[in-house]
Amino acid sequence: MRSAAPPAFSSLSLRPVRRSVHVFADIPAAAVKELREKTGVGMMQCKKALAEVDGDIAKAEEYLRNKGIAGAQKKAGRIAAEGAVVSYVHAGSRLGVLMEVNCETDFVARGDAFKELAESLAMQVAANPQVEYVSVDDVDPEFVKRETEVIKGMEDLKSKPENIREQITAGRVAKLVKERALLSQDYIMDPTKTVNDALIESISKLGENIKIRRFEKFQLGEGVEKKVGDLAKEVEEQTAAMQAEAAKKKEEPKVEAAAPTDDKPKVAVSPKMVKELRDKTGAGMMDCKKALAETNNDVQAAEDFLRKKGIAGAAKKAGRTAAEGLIVQYIHPGARMGVLLELNCETDFVARGEKFTELANNLAMQVAAFPQVEIVSLDDVDPADREKEFEIEMNREDLANKPENIRAQIVKGRVDKIFKERALLEQEYIMDNTKTVGEAIKQAIGQIGENIVVRRFSKFKLGEGLEKKEDNFAEEVAAQMGG
Repeated sequence: MRSAAPPAFSSLSLRPVRRSVHVFADIPAAAVKELREKTGVGMMQCKKALAEVDGDIAKAEEYLRNKGIAGAQKKAGRIAAEGAVVSYVHAGSRLGVLMEVNCETDFVARGDAFKELAESLAMQVAANPQVEYVSVDDVDPEFVKRETEVIKGMEDLKSKPENIREQITAGRVAKLVKERALLSQDYIMDPTKTVNDALIESISKLGENIKIRRFEKFQLGEGVEKKVGDLAKEVEEQTAAMQAEAAKKKEEPKVEAAAPTDDKPKVAVSPKMVKELRDKTGAGMMDCKKALAETNNDVQAAEDFLRKKGIAGAAKKAGRTAAEGLIVQYIHPGARMGVLLELNCETDFVARGEKFTELANNLAMQVAAFPQVEIVSLDDVDPADREKEFEIEMNREDLANKPENIRAQIVKGRVDKIFKERALLEQEYIMDNTKTVGEAIKQAIGQIGENIVVRRFSKFKLGEGLEKKEDNFAEEVAAQMGG
């Protein structure tokens, strides 16, 4: 069967197609400025509104109000102490963002629209590597001063007329500042508007002030010297180590387990021997104590015992470079507290393993579980902070009745205790409270066979330090429903 021939071009009925064309070029800048000041809406949206109504400012304001955009400026001064702590970890766990976005009420914070906005903003920070602060108002004045001096000394500026050099310099500095400000970036969910425009739209739609309060961004291994290696070799080394361990276990003679008895004598273990074994193996205090008790205080046998358990040898690995690893996050239910943590190891092969991933996630949860924790280890204590605490403790009244020759010793003990409570590695491990976090990491080093380092963490608690207005939930709902 022959198919029907297509109709000849001349026989088609051609009709003109009307398209809505907005000529932005005809909108005066002064009108855009006036509309922005009246409504608080972004420049492009003001320009579009004026184009839609032939440049009539009153009609453009009404147009924006109908679109739910105008009026956000009036809400911008209201207290925003509720909201959510959100996170974004990019695929591969090499880049992570922790962010706090505030609104006025818990009612709005629990809504899908607010949650989607907050999550997209965290993703926005990850998508713009140059972003360092929320708005241009947050720029460090020292940065502006330094960049101004650098630009003034540029060769190409010397060929410009002297009377406009200051203006050119100011423009270039403003551009650098803007490139680093989150609110000035094109919004990833709609590149026709900036992040600030998207925020203003959300304020109008949700009826509450919304603020990006702060964010933290971690990039895996930044600033850490990294050894170059190839994945194939890493896999080969790890596989060979596992095969050797399996062969060793196979060769060991099987010993029938003796029936448990309750009359096994308890071995007294001296602190001196525990210290000696700890220095040799890098294992935790409780692990050393148990090993010595099991081997009747034979230090060499205890060392072998720990090696078989995969605990010994961690101290020897502690000096090796750890620049691989994972960025992980923990957001507590309710999104009122969040943690971002970087855990480093030596190879990407280990970083992708289940044991390492589990350890990293547990450590992020650990930070959230201990509100007093501020630093990774005692080595991170600022000497100025230590000196300040020492001075405070020295002036306490209860110290006056103590002998003068032991006051400094008492104060040192108190100060050590204060900072021990703030150090992550010194806390009881939430997954096994018979050991500290530091000891759990040493055990993981022994089992995995690579150095492992908690490099840094950041912790946000919602509304920390913000003034909060007191409302009850019924009033929040009534306000939202227009009651």
